[in-house]
Amino acid sequence: MNDLDTSVFIALFKKAYEKCFGHPLTGRLTETESRLFSEKILDQTGLVIGAKSIKNYSLFVHGPVNGKEENPSVATLDTFARFLLEAPYTDEVLRKNKESHYPYWFRYRQQFQQPAKKLPRRKRRAIILVMVALVASVVTASILFDPAKEHKEDITDDFHELQEDSLSSRGWFVRAKDADHWNRRNERPGHLTLFTLKGDNWPDSVNRPNIKDLLLRKNNADCFVTEIHLSEFVPLQNWQQAGILLLEDTSFAGKSLRLSLVYNDFYGGFPRSREIIIQAIISGGKISDKPEEIVHQLLFKIDSANEELVRQNLLHFALRIEKNGRSLRLLFANGSMPNSAFREILRRDIDLKPAYIGLFALKGFVDTSTIIPARFDFFRYTSGGCTR
Repeated sequence: MNDLDTSVFIALFKKAYEKCFGHPLTGRLTETESRLFSEKILDQTGLVIGAKSIKNYSLFVHGPVNGKEENPSVATLDTFARFLLEAPYTDEVLRKNKESHYPYWFRYRQQFQQPAKKLPRRKRRAIILVMVALVASVVTASILFDPAKEHKEDITDDFHELQEDSLSSRGWFVRAKDADHWNRRNERPGHLTLFTLKGDNWPDSVNRPNIKDLLLRKNNADCFVTEIHLSEFVPLQNWQQAGILLLEDTSFAGKSLRLSLVYNDFYGGFPRSREIIIQAIISGGKISDKPEEIVHQLLFKIDSANEELVRQNLLHFALRIEKNGRSLRLLFANGSMPNSAFREILRRDIDLKPAYIGLFALKGFVDTSTIIPARFDFFRYTSGGCTR
């Protein structure tokens, strides 16, 4: 490749990587990341770029080793461009018959080779003044008329890479680490495994708030959607649970919202059935000694006859939080298939400005419940786009 094609290829690879993983390329790809990248390209375009080739390209893009150059074919460059530009699905035969001129590569390449036309100095000065005025107008208008407008982010995580440096590069950090259980987070490939350890995010008369192995990421948006998927999580003892936590700070001093799948059979001594519920709790932090339960949605009543059926219906479970300024919408989905539809369980206004989003598992401050794994296999976060 010539110098122009090399620089275009590097830019194209970085953009395609960011589209695939939801964050900028920061280093060379692992074998697992390369395989995932290859599979996503195949799923979207119908065309193949081998995982080994992708890994080699990442080595070259991140910085050639010993001066080694890469020379991807035009067909490969076109496949990357088709993936980035969301071209219609095809296959090698169709492309050879109808698009053998590789239009998507050349369309992407064209934006890097537009010659700059030199304008007379007076005309350049006038254009600069107009542009400055336009920018000032846009900034002023955005401040005056759209204060809620935010930088948009779209992040997904399939938890294929769980090394701490990889998690950190993707915006995650862990709080209150329990080394023995945190070291088991990669117990099932393709899942983040947390455990229902003793703890809670609001205190009782004896214990201070604490959630071990709480995995957090920062949130700067007032309007966002966040979603988690769990595989085969079946809580069967008090208060085993897992879900999403929104926090105003990491010390639990501020307000928080906890949305989770929970087991419950405690009703103050009154006889009640064993239940799995969806629970949402708002805690006022240090200014309040009592939380507010805003959702207590019965999902299953459990007995010896239906326990296996309950397990089947919790093979796949998902929670979603949609926040639009003060407006909050909570949803869930469950079933034996991964594509079951979301159902709304709450819509209301809540005064909460979360600075962090967390994934957690806990069993409250009880000693009798056993510790079980909660396996997260998907996370999504989309911010911006507030609607009035």
